[in-house]
Amino acid sequence: MKSILFILSSVLFLFQCSTVPVTGRRQLDLVPQSQLLALSFEQYNQFLSQHKVISGTTESALVKKVGYAIQRAVVQYFNTIKKPEILKGYKWEFNLVLDSSVNAFAMPGGKVAVFTGILPVTENEQGLAVVLGHEIAHAVANHGNERMSQLLLVQLGGMALSEALSEKPELTQQLALIAFGVGTQVGVLLPYSRIQESEADRLGLIFMAMAGYDPRTAIGFWQRMEQQNDPTVPEFLSTHPATSTRISDIESQIPEAMKYYHPKVD
Repeated sequence: MKSILFILSSVLFLFQCSTVPVTGRRQLDLVPQSQLLALSFEQYNQFLSQHKVISGTTESALVKKVGYAIQRAVVQYFNTIKKPEILKGYKWEFNLVLDSSVNAFAMPGGKVAVFTGILPVTENEQGLAVVLGHEIAHAVANHGNERMSQLLLVQLGGMALSEALSEKPELTQQLALIAFGVGTQVGVLLPYSRIQESEADRLGLIFMAMAGYDPRTAIGFWQRMEQQNDPTVPEFLSTHPATSTRISDIESQIPEAMKYYHPKVD
């Protein structure tokens, strides 16, 4: 069975793949963007209905301020490289939710949630920009589609998303949450691969720099994240695994990001 899936995935990879911005890596892409975004929007709304959304506070205003600053930078970036179609169908939304978990996520289509539990680690506006730049980078690098494609292939034999939703809706919705980095909602965490993390780090640094935030502050954030004394591993690190070389990798990416950096003027 494994050999059949390997052959199938190899054939599909040859014909159904896309390219990650900046790195040029080829990735599996089995799900039509319109279907993926529709599923993402549905799951995001369901997530919000199950959590208390914080509004009217300094913290919630900061999440929106930083989020939309990063969003404008992302739009500018893809216009500059003449690939605005990557953001087709995006409906950006930034929400702060009441949850003590050290976590945040960005789903396909620009649906972003920041948990109150991560704010002590971000410390300030710059730290929040690190998190949002990184999460949004996962979304626009199409990692959600790539992970969903892999899960459909392994769990459902390469079944089309529309067919999977029709025949196995509950399982498919669970797979979507796992693929989008919200797997704690169904009790399953799927770490991003090291190459996906590296791509999100690299793009995220560029996005925050273009938004006027100093990419060098990313070092401090990841150091604080690794020093969390929680008895359980923070959820953010469960889906975004820290490696012994991560900070040095980010340090090597900062010179590229600094080329895009102009200090933010409020």
